[in-house]
Amino acid sequence: MNGAVPARGAAVAVAVTAVLLLTGCGSEQAGPAAGGARTGGGPSSVTADPLCPSGEPRYGAAPTNGPSASTVTRPPRNTPASPASPASPASRRSLPLPTGTAAARDGVRITALTALVDGSDHDSRSSAGGHIRDGERSGIDDRTRHDGRSVDRHGCTPALFSADFTVTNHEPSAMTYTVTLGFLSSSGGAVGTAEQTVVGVGPGRTVRSAAELGAVPGDPPAVAGVSIMQVRSVPAAEAPANGDGPCPASGVRLYADQGDAAMGLRVVGLHLENCGTGTYRLDGRPRLRILDADRKPVTGVSIVRGEDIATGTGADGTPRPLALHPGERALAVLTWRNTTQAGTAVDAPYVRVWPAPGARPVLVTPELDLGTTGKLGVGPWKKEEDTGR
Repeated sequence: MNGAVPARGAAVAVAVTAVLLLTGCGSEQAGPAAGGARTGGGPSSVTADPLCPSGEPRYGAAPTNGPSASTVTRPPRNTPASPASPASPASRRSLPLPTGTAAARDGVRITALTALVDGSDHDSRSSAGGHIRDGERSGIDDRTRHDGRSVDRHGCTPALFSADFTVTNHEPSAMTYTVTLGFLSSSGGAVGTAEQTVVGVGPGRTVRSAAELGAVPGDPPAVAGVSIMQVRSVPAAEAPANGDGPCPASGVRLYADQGDAAMGLRVVGLHLENCGTGTYRLDGRPRLRILDADRKPVTGVSIVRGEDIATGTGADGTPRPLALHPGERALAVLTWRNTTQAGTAVDAPYVRVWPAPGARPVLVTPELDLGTTGKLGVGPWKKEEDTGR
């Protein structure tokens, strides 16, 4: 399923785990601390509302090159930052800006919060007939609710709000940033979240971008505020690539999916695609280095075979040499438990991955919440058609 695997902080892990115990829908209902590129409903608890699909890669899923037909249009991920807004100034109504750390964090600053409105200055969720203007109907069918608002086949209503922000790079090299924003109601409860990736920000530079809240389940309250929930940054030279853009110079794309979590067991897939012109060879397991929030190596954690953590996750099996021809893909699975007993729990957002000896490393963000177990399991590379996923 498409849950945000753990450790968007301790609070995030709790919210995400609750969601992932539900059936396999496309998205989660985020609480105030939830992260990722997903939208959500209630402020802290899971409700019976239908879940809205997010379009994020599911565990074991191959990357896609186009947007999901069931999601409301939002700013694209993994594309260069742009000052473009999701609507013209004439159709946007400004909302109050946050203050303090909600407005500025880790080089990111929120500069505008707006609601998309129709010509009569009503927000688009309550426009005449409940219809969305041209260009904003992605995923919305012809059905309407009893109150006239459009819904899609998942029972999700459009709630279109946009937050503009800037990213300033204080690092000595170009960085790629992933920013998670939480959209809030007037009571401070969570309405939903949005994630935007800003690629290749040069050292000392400030760039503009935007994130838009898409479809949310049920009858969500209007957005009255926004907060910066999480900022992750990786060197642009090590940024993952999941099919949204040109083939890297290495000839392979590598990224981590959003993973699965249930009953304390975490599973995240590492996907590798040969997008080059020659054969790419793998033999064994990827080499990993676990990094903390400052991208410093984490000590005291053993990297073990996947079956030493659990069986049946896809992380077990005997390593075998693989030859990936152009267009073929491979999958290696990370698995761990977040059990916490005596000692200090380990939360490590980043993992540096070397897919093969001598290969260019890629820095992924699986958000490891290892508890006090001190172990991370890694499975062997397998061709994706051999994984049954």
